[in-house]
Amino acid sequence: MGQNTTLIKNADVVVTMNAKRAELKGADILVTDGAITAVGTNLGPADNVIDAQGCVVTPGLINTHHHLFQSLVRGVPAGQDALLFGWLKTLYPIFQKMQGEDMYVSAQSGLGELALSGCSLSSDHQYIFPNDVKMEHAIEGAKSIGVRFHATRGAMSVGESNGGLPPDSLVEKEPDILRDFERVIAELHDPSPNAMVQVALAPCSPFTVSEGLMRDAAMMAVDKGVMLHTHLAENDEDIAYSLENFGCRPGEYAERLGWVGEHVWHAHCVKLNASEIDLFARSKTGVAHCPCSNCRLGSGIAPVRAMRDAGVKVGLGVDGSASSDAAHLLSEARQTMLLQRVHNGADAMRAREALEIATLGGASVLNRTDLGSIEVGKRADIAVWDMTGLAAAGTWDPVAALILNGPFNVRDLLVEGNPVVAEGQLVNQEEGMIVERVNKRVKRLMA
Repeated sequence: MGQNTTLIKNADVVVTMNAKRAELKGADILVTDGAITAVGTNLGPADNVIDAQGCVVTPGLINTHHHLFQSLVRGVPAGQDALLFGWLKTLYPIFQKMQGEDMYVSAQSGLGELALSGCSLSSDHQYIFPNDVKMEHAIEGAKSIGVRFHATRGAMSVGESNGGLPPDSLVEKEPDILRDFERVIAELHDPSPNAMVQVALAPCSPFTVSEGLMRDAAMMAVDKGVMLHTHLAENDEDIAYSLENFGCRPGEYAERLGWVGEHVWHAHCVKLNASEIDLFARSKTGVAHCPCSNCRLGSGIAPVRAMRDAGVKVGLGVDGSASSDAAHLLSEARQTMLLQRVHNGADAMRAREALEIATLGGASVLNRTDLGSIEVGKRADIAVWDMTGLAAAGTWDPVAALILNGPFNVRDLLVEGNPVVAEGQLVNQEEGMIVERVNKRVKRLMA
């Protein structure tokens, strides 16, 4: 078989995110069989040519925390103005009704939306498995869109009758959970470099699973060579629960159970204190920062400036569509910058740092050394942003404009060198058909 080549040519600016954070004007990128093989000028020829004149080209954006199934429960009236725990209790009865087809359709919808926002890799934290639901449903949805997918097998095992938050009918027995952990790693996880689908273990949160399951998951992850993910220190209720039930703060609880290290990333971490930030930096534990969700649920402003300054790995997460409502990574990057400025002053975070967190930051959190920058040898996950429209008109600095004003959606997105978005449209699925499927499934859930 011959090699397949794509040339992205004449970009106004290529934002490399390499070690020097070089920005190359009038540059080309040559892609061969899914890898970046040259970055420079006057490259080519190639089988496929993408003219990037008038465009900024960046690495694909990376989403480190999502609950794709929540794409079907956006703006549920009773949960619109609730805090985290109250919001969850509103949604649990709806989650109980979900089926495998809901997971497939919500993955298509959520990942299609993310792809249009320039996202080439998304993780997903799926912690409910009612009825016929399996991990495979969301993975098939991801394959149908064409993005990379880091699926996490979540779980809830402590129901209301045992002092947990979810209803007993939505929790699973721990031996069953551990069995399925082993199954999904064996059957669905691709450990090879350049993987399109990877699997991590992700007990939902310290208030929905036992200490035993947290420990068992941590040991299995190390044994099988996969990553670990959960929610941690999300809001004041979360801290109070930890102090009351475990006699310590969330960081100490995580350390005690083997939940720190290079293979671990925690979502939110809004309420980490200085010693917990130091623990995460020393242990190379990652954080998925979800600013829009933290605002929507009134959880607070995560100490991202302090984390970054201490050397903690930080990536962005859109969180479930039900708590952040939109799956748009540039919005999260902008919100990250704005919140750090509100909290720490106008010079607390530059637009380029927010863009770095959205690309290289996410790659480092998910341990994807093959992604996150535009350099020879890296995989060709590349976003092309058209700066010739109204959203970017008048801008003096097109790179900063991506964070400050737009454009809102990507023009072209390559994943592993393959087109996923072209001229602002999804390549592998018809958007109208996805919307139709979503509306059909939502009608059933409403009934």
